[in-house]
Amino acid sequence: MTAFPLTITLPLAAAPPSLADNTADLDRLKAACAAALPPELAGLPLRVPFARMAPLAAQFRAAGFKGWAIAHNLPGLLELFDFLPEEPKLLPGIALDLGSTHLEASLIDLRSGRTLARRTALNQQVEYGADILTRIHFAAKEEGLRQLQQAAVDSINSLIMQLCQEAAVLPEDIRAAVIAGNTTMAHLLLGLSPYHLCREPYIPLVNAPDPFPAAEIGLRLHPQAMTWLLPSRGSYFGGDLIAGILAVGLDQTEQPAMLIDVGTNAEVVIGGGDWLIACAGAAGPALEGGVARMGMRAAPGAIEQVSIDRESWRLTWRSIADAPPVGICGSGLIDLAAELYLARIIDLRGKFQVEFAEQSEAQRSFVCERLRQRGDELAFMIAEGVSVSQTDLDAMIRSKAAMYAILETLTAQVGLSFEELERIHVAGAFGEHISPRQAVTLGMLPDLPLERFQPAGNTSLAGAELLLRDSGCWARAQEVCRKITYLELNVNQDFMIRFSGSRFIPHTDPGLFPSVPDFSALGISEERRASRPASRPAFASIYPRALF
Repeated sequence: MTAFPLTITLPLAAAPPSLADNTADLDRLKAACAAALPPELAGLPLRVPFARMAPLAAQFRAAGFKGWAIAHNLPGLLELFDFLPEEPKLLPGIALDLGSTHLEASLIDLRSGRTLARRTALNQQVEYGADILTRIHFAAKEEGLRQLQQAAVDSINSLIMQLCQEAAVLPEDIRAAVIAGNTTMAHLLLGLSPYHLCREPYIPLVNAPDPFPAAEIGLRLHPQAMTWLLPSRGSYFGGDLIAGILAVGLDQTEQPAMLIDVGTNAEVVIGGGDWLIACAGAAGPALEGGVARMGMRAAPGAIEQVSIDRESWRLTWRSIADAPPVGICGSGLIDLAAELYLARIIDLRGKFQVEFAEQSEAQRSFVCERLRQRGDELAFMIAEGVSVSQTDLDAMIRSKAAMYAILETLTAQVGLSFEELERIHVAGAFGEHISPRQAVTLGMLPDLPLERFQPAGNTSLAGAELLLRDSGCWARAQEVCRKITYLELNVNQDFMIRFSGSRFIPHTDPGLFPSVPDFSALGISEERRASRPASRPAFASIYPRALF
């Protein structure tokens, strides 16, 4: 089936009016457009906005009743809004991932599908709050909401200028925009109060806004450019996740597959063409490097890989862009924790151990060189100025436990085993940098053949790009929202039990991870049993809940 972008061009050629043909200019334009439609779009109603009637009629007549019409490919109709006497070389559209901290956007030629430019930028809303909940409270007052909306719009407009400079086009050449973001970010961009998103029963003001002119919220594009906001499923499941489902084709697979997207939360979807089930849990902060003292997002200077040679007892690391190390990101933390466990520098609880039975002298020297006392706790030195403390490792263990418990709870909910999943798509910077082997070693991801894990990149942006190029994805997105089931972990007792069992490396039941060495001489050891919480933990005790 042919894919048509959200905005299309139509070549026109009409006979000029005469005494024998007194068709009005605008009607003549619409008839010429109808005749030029491809078979797949034939019969769609044609509409001309009131503000464009006089300009379009005048331009069509001035061009001798021939040229190129530009129309928005809206659900069930075409909206004619622009006319050019000559064939356009480009028809730019913008796809945007509206993140709470960063924006990422691409400029795409809607005629060829070619990517013209791609850029990232800081979301200026961070000035009013680093986290979503702070911004929701800030937006409680009308002036606060206005400031947050303006910050989002200014951030997007600044990014648009950068994209245009790179691609050598003008902002007014951009005739369509697709935006994917979580439910809160969508509300703030539209200037809608997010007040009820964090209060029972957690109801958004809108889940699926209709396409609207970009100028209505202050985006500096073509005056008639249309903006499409990917729909949300509710307060906890935003358009960025819907975009991710479209991007990896989870809604079209015959065999069950999984999508994992780690940000502030770990958001997980399982399913295929007939059904989808999703949940979100607070496994994200440590995995993004947001909990460790030296933690940071994946950016130049972040240590992303760590290796310990257990023969020579030498440590090597690699930073993003090979820049001088300034911190460690989530993939680096996972690598380090897995390597420390395999080197027996941390035990199955993730606790530093300076000495243990059968320890070699070389290993003891390595530990003494790298382990330092920092305040009242030990810290492991990775590079000059970059270390990871026991507190940091404890946070990592809680995050990895929450991650595995989320995956286990969701698969159990639908009666699937991990082995039945055809593919596990791991999205975002987390997916691009993570080593699945190391994540399996920690007990964060299931012990499956490594080829099952597929890095998926920024699926929020990829889904927005897909919709920009293929208007049929709008109906797909609506259908995904209708058929997806959301599982609330906050009150799920099975999750609480599984979380407790996952707070060891790799797990309380090492049989779940046959490829990972079990250093406990006691099997399912008394140490594991003694360390298990006497009562089930409240979900909030795992991490402060960041719901969005």
